[in-house]
Amino acid sequence: MINFSNFYSTIAKNRLSHWLRILPTQLHEWENTHVHGKMASWIRVLNKFPAIKTENIELKERVEIGSADEISVGETKKLENLLQKFHPWRKGPFHIHGVHIDTEWRSDWKWDRVLPHISPLKYRYVLDVGCGSGYHMWRMRGEGAEFVVGIDPSDLFLCQFEAVRHFANKDQNVNLLPLGIQELPKLEAFDTVFSMGVLYHRKSPMDHITQLQDQLVEGGELVLETLVIAGDKDDVLVPQDRYAKMRNIWFLPSAEALKLWVEKCGFEEVRIADINDTLTGEQRSTAWMTNESLEDYLDPNDPTKTVEGHPAPKRALLIAKKAVKPVS
Repeated sequence: MINFSNFYSTIAKNRLSHWLRILPTQLHEWENTHVHGKMASWIRVLNKFPAIKTENIELKERVEIGSADEISVGETKKLENLLQKFHPWRKGPFHIHGVHIDTEWRSDWKWDRVLPHISPLKYRYVLDVGCGSGYHMWRMRGEGAEFVVGIDPSDLFLCQFEAVRHFANKDQNVNLLPLGIQELPKLEAFDTVFSMGVLYHRKSPMDHITQLQDQLVEGGELVLETLVIAGDKDDVLVPQDRYAKMRNIWFLPSAEALKLWVEKCGFEEVRIADINDTLTGEQRSTAWMTNESLEDYLDPNDPTKTVEGHPAPKRALLIAKKAVKPVS
């Protein structure tokens, strides 16, 4: 099983120490009640990875750990076979000792869109909500973030993250916990909180925005990215059944409606930083994710629509500040 004791020891000495009041109990409950049926086999794969210390770690321009010449050709092939055991790989790409994990999503494209609009991450405590396998967490670390925590309830994503961290010399300042945002107490400890690709999965988007707010220090920055539709502040799509073959899509607001929601939750300096159409070059099937992808979710006769007839995926990026309470 994944051992979180090092994480407990680390946060005991930093501004997240108050989280220890409930976190060990929560993770103990997860271990006993929510673990995926394949978890034991995934753990066995993690235990087969060779111990390779490397100085070749690039996180600022890409996520590249180690080089091909640090291991033999046979070891590279074995490593590739082991990493394939964690199929499907959705967020990336990763380069590990010459193995290119060509993930479904080109998450580096999203990062290139986000980075110019956010406050510098150097020395910051960062929370990434719905972090997937942790690709963006490594890029945050590459930008100088002091401490990065990701939360995502997927056991597979946790194991994918641990696989990458194994080769990144087990960096104790980047951690993924198998939790949802609703399980976090009001920590008020992070300088920047990211929620990218999560809001449309929440039955109550306003509650989600408030939960994100509860994790920020006063004056902290929210980075919110989600699916949107074209329209004004009164336009919101509520799919009756599926959206792009996904059942768990609840609300797709216009960017202006989303901005209003964030303002109504008490955030300040809310701005729409970017709106971008999702194209099949950014999300597609690969050898590392052989299931259906965006091309299969769009109307083959009209790629501006999903197979259900809804507007094709469009994503907006909003940046906002948590208000600072006036001094009484």
